[in-house]
Amino acid sequence: MSPPVLTRPRWRDAVTAPTPSSTAPDAAKVPPSWSSRLLHELRLAFIALQFFTRVPVPRWVGFEPEWLHQSARHFALIGVVVGALAAAVLGAASQVLPLPVAVLLSMAATIFATGGFHEDGWADTCDGLGGAVSRERALEIMKDSRIGAYGAMGLVMMLALRATALASLPVAWGCAALLLGHTASRAASTALIRFLPYAGDLAHAKAKPLAQRISTAGLVVSCGWVVLVAVGLVLCRPLWIVPVALGLVCAALGAACCARWFRRRLGGVTGDTLGATQQISELLLLLTWSAVWHGA
Repeated sequence: MSPPVLTRPRWRDAVTAPTPSSTAPDAAKVPPSWSSRLLHELRLAFIALQFFTRVPVPRWVGFEPEWLHQSARHFALIGVVVGALAAAVLGAASQVLPLPVAVLLSMAATIFATGGFHEDGWADTCDGLGGAVSRERALEIMKDSRIGAYGAMGLVMMLALRATALASLPVAWGCAALLLGHTASRAASTALIRFLPYAGDLAHAKAKPLAQRISTAGLVVSCGWVVLVAVGLVLCRPLWIVPVALGLVCAALGAACCARWFRRRLGGVTGDTLGATQQISELLLLLTWSAVWHGA
């Protein structure tokens, strides 16, 4: 009887042999808890606030490029914050100052809080698309930090129309229109991120994560903030259901016209055109509220 032959395990077999950890089912992965999800959404809201305003955020928020892209669903929430600031300044200033002065102070407060972020985009869009130039030349003009004739005229007209529309409203109506206008107009810009491609040079984009399309779920969340503000205003004063509904329709139509315009001229959107969309949508909503008030 021959002795048993002892064989050494091959190195290849030892490397490729399955281990309990590698064969564990995916179900073993623990899904994130509701508390961690809520904390992440709060982080995304702070990132959106930091991107669109001068408001400082806590250090624990941190930053990742992908988070900026995800925070797009909370852009409308930043509109709630900015709109609330505008309404608060308008309401407080109107108690001691004439209404036109209070309106200008309210606009100055929002421009200071946001750094004129959207107004700058509107001016650049006017410069780039004001003349009959090619797509490439338009994008080049919009990158120029200097303001041109079209940008100056467009910015003056935009600010003048917004101030005049607000001054034509009672203070309570103006505060409500500001809150809804800032919220809905930022949701309109978010819609363009969802449906249109990025038209600029992605390699040199200032905010590359914003050049990526957001998901449908992200757009639903953005529109949800608008619905919350609209429902809250109607519950506060049922009479406002008409200007709220008509204002949202006009803001949406303005965003749709902007989308058609930018697709035809540029093939998509840029950061400047998103700012222009916000400005146009907000202005149309304010003009609608003014028309309803004077037609009532």
